[in-house]
Amino acid sequence: MPLIIITGLPASGKSRRAAQLLKLFEDRGKSVRLVSEWQCIQLAGFDKNEYFSDSQKEKLLRSNVKSETLRMLNKDDVIIVDGGNYIKGYRYEIFCASKSSRTTQCTVYCAITKDQAWHFNETRDEEREKYREDVFDALCLRYEEPQHNNRWDSPLFSIFPEEELDEANIYNALFEAKALVPNLSTQNPPLSSTNFLFEMDKTTQEVIDQILSARKLGMIGPVKISETADLLADVPSDMNASQLNRFRRQFLNYMKLHTTATVTIDKIPAMFVQFLNSNCK
Repeated sequence: MPLIIITGLPASGKSRRAAQLLKLFEDRGKSVRLVSEWQCIQLAGFDKNEYFSDSQKEKLLRSNVKSETLRMLNKDDVIIVDGGNYIKGYRYEIFCASKSSRTTQCTVYCAITKDQAWHFNETRDEEREKYREDVFDALCLRYEEPQHNNRWDSPLFSIFPEEELDEANIYNALFEAKALVPNLSTQNPPLSSTNFLFEMDKTTQEVIDQILSARKLGMIGPVKISETADLLADVPSDMNASQLNRFRRQFLNYMKLHTTATVTIDKIPAMFVQFLNSNCK
């Protein structure tokens, strides 16, 4: 489930670091899965220069890598995403996915100068693994370096070619840190479910009916709602059905915009009563 994003300039040693991380976690008994940008290119039947010199093919490649990453996210495996990952908005999208999945994440930045990266590129054995100079320069120009103060890049581990992996801290960041907590931006509300909308409408109407029934019986104080023994609707005694239903519609409209996947139908009575108590006075 923990996710590692590897990023860096072309020919900065990303795949070498990915292989080291793979061995690190396998040696510690973890199940590890690797998503490789280079393997995705090979499966498509192109070389990397053909891909990165065509914006449409490059966009498709990024989409394939992200889709494969999201498909692999689960509660058991360590996922390593080996690629340039050079667009900060792209890294943010993956961050949101891991946050939604309640998993930990870190970024490993293969820090290197442009001249040193070009030297490594030129000394590669296989011609098909080398970048053309124009493609290399274009990728370097577009590269958006990760920053420690970006929450989607943190925790960030910057590693130069001559340095060793910070194995202990990387491991702790993934397995000792608390998992990310989903929020409104990373959760899907259940309101696409017609049944949920129906049940919410029905439940809030039942609360209104109980308040009105109590008023007909002459009760003037707070009304006990039967779903929960200590749930009291404290609304003015002279409030009529039309006024109460206006507040009910306001509540339903608010919930349609703000409900998250953590809200279940059994929580609606308490939320609605709290809404009434806060807004009816």
